[in-house]
Amino acid sequence: MNKKIFNIGRLFSILAMVTLMLTACEKDDKSNPTFKATSPSFKLNVPANATNNVYDLVSANGLELTCTQPDYNGVPYVTQYHVQIALSEDFSQFKELETSYTTAKMSVDAYELNTGIIDLFHEIEGDVDFPAEPRPLYIRLRANVVNMANAIQDEALSNIIVLPNVLATFKAPELTFPTSCYIVGSSIGDGDSKGYWSYWKPMAPVYGGEGEFYTLIYVPDGGQFKWGEAENDWRGYDRVAKFDDQANAGVHEAENDGNIQIDNGGWYTIHVETALGATEVAWTFHIYPGAAYVIGNAAGGDWTDSNADWQMIAPNGDGTWESPAFTASGELRAYIKVPGRDWWKTEFTLFNGDLFFRTANIVNNWAEDVGPEYSVACSSGQKLYVNFSTNTGEVK
Repeated sequence: MNKKIFNIGRLFSILAMVTLMLTACEKDDKSNPTFKATSPSFKLNVPANATNNVYDLVSANGLELTCTQPDYNGVPYVTQYHVQIALSEDFSQFKELETSYTTAKMSVDAYELNTGIIDLFHEIEGDVDFPAEPRPLYIRLRANVVNMANAIQDEALSNIIVLPNVLATFKAPELTFPTSCYIVGSSIGDGDSKGYWSYWKPMAPVYGGEGEFYTLIYVPDGGQFKWGEAENDWRGYDRVAKFDDQANAGVHEAENDGNIQIDNGGWYTIHVETALGATEVAWTFHIYPGAAYVIGNAAGGDWTDSNADWQMIAPNGDGTWESPAFTASGELRAYIKVPGRDWWKTEFTLFNGDLFFRTANIVNNWAEDVGPEYSVACSSGQKLYVNFSTNTGEVK
């Protein structure tokens, strides 16, 4: 039987060599590569035939740029290059394109370049039509080294080159109707558990209405709110094209912070409509007195829209709404009233204790057309109770 005998002497030799190597690495005797704190300038080359060419960015695939690499004391660090553009040689105002590159030869996307020029022009000139003729474009590069922690360790700017004839073309964005809208404010949500100004309440889409949304909220005197297409998309009064105050709410822009302010407190239905303009979506906020109703079989078979006999009673201040007592058995049918819209376009039911707003075609009832789990059975004498601040409810 063979045995492997470990050589103790060899172990000490290896340890000695490792110690020597670590000592050598820690010692800076000017022969080790060191990162230079301020990297030298580097050269951006002028593209061939730049003087004679007209760069039509709409029809071009890209702009090829080349440069020399910055000299980081002879160490071949990976360098990241960023393209900066300006409309004047002094670079007093410029824009850095989003895409970066890690080689000294880069193909700059023509669409990104075109968009950057248009955006920069409007930042400088304001709401002025972009000129439809070629113009000079000034370009430089910013180079930096990124360490393993993705932190910039050093950066340098190249020389500035000019492309005398660059044709950028304004193209209107392809606008589409928004698919969501949220609201957040000083009294929206549950202040005890979620915290006001932290709960982004989703507005329900109007069934069959493209780009339409609605919700029912309580606002105290002087209450304020903001809105957005997504959570943390903080939009204020100035992002609304039109306010249609049909409830004498006293809506206006709050001082200093751009919030939407309601002077006269109460329950309000907020109905949002959108329209596609030439360059942006126009948002209209209709403000109506808050109103909700029950309808249908549990309401004695009454299917009349906005029947005052079946209007839910609003609380004094924030709290729970209460319906009249049902007079018959049947499936729950209830809705927030948006003037000008049929009741079934703003209908809701209860799903696991939460309000579920209609998004499907209901020919017969919730049980058959959506699912039995979305159908709430009501009995004579019961009532519907809803907290519209938290979008929860129950029948009892």
